[in-house]
Amino acid sequence: MTIKALIFDFDGLLMDTETTLLESWQWEWRRHGLELDPAGFFADHGGDANEARYTALAAAVGTAYDRTSSHTLRQAHRSALNAALPPAPGILGWLDRAADLGLRLAVASSSHVDHVDAMLRRAGLRPRFEVLATGDEVRAPKPDPAVYVLALDRLGLPAAQAVAFEDTPHGAAAAHGAGLRCVAVPNPHADPARFTTAALILPSAADRPLDAVLATLS
Repeated sequence: MTIKALIFDFDGLLMDTETTLLESWQWEWRRHGLELDPAGFFADHGGDANEARYTALAAAVGTAYDRTSSHTLRQAHRSALNAALPPAPGILGWLDRAADLGLRLAVASSSHVDHVDAMLRRAGLRPRFEVLATGDEVRAPKPDPAVYVLALDRLGLPAAQAVAFEDTPHGAAAAHGAGLRCVAVPNPHADPARFTTAALILPSAADRPLDAVLATLS
């Protein structure tokens, strides 16, 4: 069946906000004279996993830990990192070619709409996407397929007429659960061997032109 739409994850796929998230937490631990072990930092699900991270930091710091100021300072540091963040390598080329081909574009993210919308606008990408579907609108984060089902519903298309693009194994599982073929572009912190549900795995969006990607799926 003809592909009519492309549905992109946001964090780690369109922009490498996964790295700025880790860097913001490393910065906050170092502010307390501590080092964060990155092993196990990234959750096996979408959405906000920061409460457990604050709990771990509080346990490491002790009674002097101020959760409110810690959150405020870390968020400000991450915002500064994100403000300088460009689209991931190859993404603009894919989006430009999608426009040439008349393909409709959507974002399906477990993050809150405020984060996704603001980041897309800052990068000048928001007008390219007809549909946003975000984690605050669905019952559960990825690997639950709900956010992809919502994106398909808003596009008015069956899964067979769209392709998902993901950077995490749980994101690829969510796309698969919604009946979508998935192209995986693992972020720097994801193990490519874990993308067992992806139809295609690429090291970068710059690795292959969009036409070649779509031809492989066809």
